[in-house]
Amino acid sequence: MIRRTLFATTILSATLLGSTVSAAQTAGGKPFTETVVADFESPWAMTVLPDARMLVTEKKGQMLLVSADGKTRQTVATITVDSAGQGGLMDVVLAPDFATSKRVYFSYSSAGEGGKGVVLARGRLRPDGGGGERLGEIEVIFSARPFVEGNGHYSGRIAFSPDGKYLFFTNGERQKFTPAQDPKMTLGKVLRLTLDGKPAPGNPLAAKGFAPEVWTYGHRNLLGIAFDAQGNLWEQEMGPKGGDEVNLIRPGLNYGWPNASNGSHYDGRDIPDHKPGDGYEAPKVSWNPVISPGGLMIYSGAMFPQWKGDAFIGGLSSKSLVRVDLNGTTAAKGDQWDMGARIREVEQGPDGAIWVLEDGGESQGRLIKLTAK
Repeated sequence: MIRRTLFATTILSATLLGSTVSAAQTAGGKPFTETVVADFESPWAMTVLPDARMLVTEKKGQMLLVSADGKTRQTVATITVDSAGQGGLMDVVLAPDFATSKRVYFSYSSAGEGGKGVVLARGRLRPDGGGGERLGEIEVIFSARPFVEGNGHYSGRIAFSPDGKYLFFTNGERQKFTPAQDPKMTLGKVLRLTLDGKPAPGNPLAAKGFAPEVWTYGHRNLLGIAFDAQGNLWEQEMGPKGGDEVNLIRPGLNYGWPNASNGSHYDGRDIPDHKPGDGYEAPKVSWNPVISPGGLMIYSGAMFPQWKGDAFIGGLSSKSLVRVDLNGTTAAKGDQWDMGARIREVEQGPDGAIWVLEDGGESQGRLIKLTAK
């Protein structure tokens, strides 16, 4: 059954699940074929299981287990979330030892003492006794500090270190600016945690009085984080009016927000640009006008060998899929393909296909598989 969002009913009423996108939509020489596989209600993130099934999160709190062909789905968990504004059920990532532990890590926004904040939780995917599966043994293992009022810039992206020992978790600055530079808060930071959600030993700023979880600081709204094959950690975040960024994350560094940005405040007030010697780590790539970056994936598959090692970013306001050339510790802008819809998430499948999720706001909320022509 096709499930449509309110905004998209007339836009894509002729699109059938399993069909390829029309020639008009692929005009412009896209080097891939787009196949619509499923349709969701405001999806936020996805991850692919070893057997090619997918876990997909929806903004209102549903986590779905979906077959590789999109024809069957099951709700494996319904999480109580605060879904106002930019809130909701957010990232979902398999544990490094998922094959044996069946653990799944996820993030969501929650209301609590002081306001709202992003939390990190985990559970185990087990048979439900009725022929399906469910996510059980759910536990919250970390909460952002402090909870504050407002409905924006939660972030909540998750990445595991290549050795599987640590978890990196992004905390947005909640549209409050100064927390990004406050050493006592986790807001506006990249955090490094143990797999149990505790501060990882050896974090670089703890001895300087920072919250013990902090790995880097001076960030705004961090909506993508991923390791490349060389072990470099890359992150992308939304700038203000201009200044969207891709950063190489190195321990202990200050990335400048809100004191430095290649964008400006929405009311037109200037923010000093990044410049050498200002004490802040500058982005490797920035955009002005913005792309509004959503998910981040670093490609390692064989289907598109020309892109191996490159980063792929979902574009929200730009309604695009963006490729960034990564070369060691440097980066440069690559392709930007018009997708005709807000792209919230980008993932790689076991066969090297690229999967994108529309965000289901102004867009349909479809899951689309990109394969080589």
